[in-house]
Amino acid sequence: MKVLIIEDEKPAADKLEILLRRYDPNIEIAAKLESVAKTVAWLGNMENQVDLLFMDIQLADGLSFEIFKRINVNQPVIFTTAYNEYAIEAFKVNSIDYLLKPVNYEALAQSMKKLESLRKSLPSANEKLKYEELSQFLSRLQKTYKTRFMVKVGEHIRSFKVDQISLFYAEGRTVFILTDNKRKYIIDYKLEELEKILDPAHFYRLSRSFIVNINAISDVLVYSNSRLKIKLNQEFEKDIIVSRDKVSPFKVWFDGME
Repeated sequence: MKVLIIEDEKPAADKLEILLRRYDPNIEIAAKLESVAKTVAWLGNMENQVDLLFMDIQLADGLSFEIFKRINVNQPVIFTTAYNEYAIEAFKVNSIDYLLKPVNYEALAQSMKKLESLRKSLPSANEKLKYEELSQFLSRLQKTYKTRFMVKVGEHIRSFKVDQISLFYAEGRTVFILTDNKRKYIIDYKLEELEKILDPAHFYRLSRSFIVNINAISDVLVYSNSRLKIKLNQEFEKDIIVSRDKVSPFKVWFDGME
């Protein structure tokens, strides 16, 4: 495992390195950085790849949360700080734990075991799990997803829970919901927007035109050229085909994301 230490106090950075090597002598410290600016530059270099970040919150040139505003951080993070008022803010990013200084071995070991436990809980297609998948998993855990959608019906406004919606689908620039009582309504969203606000444990984008609720799927059929065809638990006038590039990830999702 390659670890990046972001800490502006050299004694604290050196102590953290000692504790990590005590936990696992095979851990490689990729670098020790002391500022927001240096971290952004280091992570922005595509040649610099690590599996885990240990990040102090108060750095030489500001709070480390600024790093996440300047660059996309795809690695899991364990925060360290002498102050606990930043705990809530820390868990809005890819944080798996929050350690108060002075960090001791027992607390660090517990955080590392939490990381390994999360890795083992992720699905795998007969391959070793990648830390990028852990980052995505953490993002899902920490994110709040939309639970209802409002639609206008004539002079009336109705609201549907997401578990009442079987399908989101597009016809040209217009997006519809198909409810579990076989009604369809126009909503003011694009499918790209819906992908970000729907819980991926329950909804999957099959193609450019369809996002399906897993509880609405009654059957999955092998279609031409190894593609898949989805059957809903209600009648629907269109063929719902899984795009060729989505077939493998769909199978992983359908088998169980968590």
